[in-house]
Amino acid sequence: MNKIVSEEIKELAASLIEAEKNQKPINPLTEVKPDLTLDEAYEVQLQVVQEKLSRGVRIVGKKIGLTSRDMQIMYGIDTPDCGHLFENMVVENNHEVSLKDVIQPKIECEIAFVLKEDLQGPNVTVEDVLKATDYVLPSIEIIDSRIRDWKVKLQDTVADNASSGLYVLGDKPVSVNEVNLPDIPMKVYQNGQLMKEGIGKNAMDHPAACVAWLANKLAEFGVVLRAGEVILSGALATTIDVVPGDEFTAVFEHLGEVKVKFVK
Repeated sequence: MNKIVSEEIKELAASLIEAEKNQKPINPLTEVKPDLTLDEAYEVQLQVVQEKLSRGVRIVGKKIGLTSRDMQIMYGIDTPDCGHLFENMVVENNHEVSLKDVIQPKIECEIAFVLKEDLQGPNVTVEDVLKATDYVLPSIEIIDSRIRDWKVKLQDTVADNASSGLYVLGDKPVSVNEVNLPDIPMKVYQNGQLMKEGIGKNAMDHPAACVAWLANKLAEFGVVLRAGEVILSGALATTIDVVPGDEFTAVFEHLGEVKVKFVK
């Protein structure tokens, strides 16, 4: 029985790898396998991760998704999810992204943590996260989905590496001792027009609580958050769709701003 499930997991992972390679979305995995569990979805994600590692693509961090109550309501769930960040996902601040390199992008804006110490669950606390953090930065995450028309259930987005795409980091490292992360206001501008506002506490009441959740969740799979990794801690407001020519600027009080433009 386990062998059959294992083969199914490998097939689902292969379909996501092919979708990313060809930039062509596929039907939801929960339609292909309606009884797909959350644990199996994480197994699919880890299969995709292993395939990328086998090709020499390096992991540079992790991401947490669906941390805000607004996002959880949007997807009808009550738990975050998580995924891996790879070196080929990095976009320099104030640079352009070609829409040829993504499928159906949206943007989220959040606080990024850069670690100076390993974090290994279970039982990681907010205090542990703050102690292990080298600095924080403003970030724009360009989420993307290999699932057609974003018709995703939680299992679909988990399997699809938490709908990760690319990410942009700000340029000014700030010590966690210099700011009160839950109270940091954020404004997001699309082509100069204010579109979204948020605050640090929108991410599970404290962005560091999201990182603690991540460390404890990944401990179930024997995964450790490593010193030097970037951790995207979760959106402070709901997503914004992207169209050609869009320029987004996220302004975080005390942390500075981060910017990206999308071109054909």
